[in-house]
Amino acid sequence: MPAARESLLDAAFAALERGPWPRVKMSEVAAAAGVSRQTLYNEFGSKDGLARALVRREADAYLCGVERALSGVSGAVAPRERLAAAAVWTVRSASENPLVRAVLTGRWNERLPTSVRTTPPGKPERLPAPGELIGEARDRAVRLLEGDWPPGAVELPLACEAVARLALSYVVAPAPAADVARMVRTVLA
Repeated sequence: MPAARESLLDAAFAALERGPWPRVKMSEVAAAAGVSRQTLYNEFGSKDGLARALVRREADAYLCGVERALSGVSGAVAPRERLAAAAVWTVRSASENPLVRAVLTGRWNERLPTSVRTTPPGKPERLPAPGELIGEARDRAVRLLEGDWPPGAVELPLACEAVARLALSYVVAPAPAADVARMVRTVLA
């Protein structure tokens, strides 16, 4: 039932864009996805389960975007430019998607599904803490850039950590996404 699951998550995200999560009705999400309410409950168990799955999907999509930004053609795009692209993706993704912003910063507001923050550690649907999500982005950057990192440059893990944290600072204190790219290029020059 992957197609129904994605349709339900799409419908839940659209409902969240229209109004605060506490007002989102399961019956409306199911109807928008073209499935029964029972199908929705069978898939997610509860509104909290739906919220956790939605936030997890958005966090995973963010990480996939980081990978796309970092996956420039090896040798054709300088690693510094790929890190700058990942930083820009982070800022844009967080500015366009309130769930990504909340997961990256740990700042949840009354419009968002706040119950997802309280999932106990060790549960399969547990969401990453902000530091964990940034750490995952950093680890992916290290993995994708290690073969292209110039000798004699600052240590790759340190550079990736600095860029991830720099991008996060632009999420917390918003500025144009292009500014973060210029800052990354300057810092890594």
